[in-house]
Formats: sequence, structure tokens, C-alpha cells
Amino acid sequence: MMTSPAQGDWVPDACTLPTVEQPIRIAEFDRFVADSVHSTTRAAPTRLDLLLDPDAEATGRDLASRESNCCSFFTFDFDTTGPGLVMRVGVPAAYVDVLDAFAARVEAANGTRR
Repeated sequence: MMTSPAQGDWVPDACTLPTVEQPIRIAEFDRFVADSVHSTTRAAPTRLDLLLDPDAEATGRDLASRESNCCSFFTFDFDTTGPGLVMRVGVPAAYVDVLDAFAARVEAANGTRR
């Protein structure tokens, strides 16, 4: 379904985003994570929660909407209760490996922020 996230390629074959645009989207997510994600929680094998800066909601919703259009297996929800603004990223069980790779990429992009 995908190549190793260690190779920097976590995009599954099910993604309909044109190949030439994939590095741009990945860079957008990397920048968003580095600038706006405070922490992550793996709530379940099929869900990753990202605690965001409140000012990042519009950017997060825009990225989530565009990603859902090309990778329909992803679900994105936003919640402002509890610790603050949380972006919930979910996948069906068949795509846990994609979420694993996405989580690893988030950790790598956010590593210097902690």
C-alpha cells in the first residue's frame, strides 16, 4: 500500500492527489505541525489527536478539507473542549499503517517544538 515512512513516503496508493502535488501537501502538513501542534495523543490505533494552537484552526480545517478530498479514508474532526483545540485524525482499520506513518511524520516535524 505504501513505502516505508523512513524513506519519507507515507502516501498510500489510495490517495488521488496528483503525484506532482504530493510533496507540496506533505510540506504544508510539516509546516502546520511544526508551527501549530503542541502535542499528540494516540487515542486508539485508528485515531491520532493533535493539540493545536487556537489560532491554527482555520489552517487546520483547510488542510483537513483538502486532504479528505484526495484521501477519503481520512476523517478529521475538531473539538475545543478539554485541553484546548484538538484535531482528531482517524482512519479505518485497513489504513492503520498510513496513520502510523503520518504519526511518525508528525513526531518528526514537531520534535524540536517540545
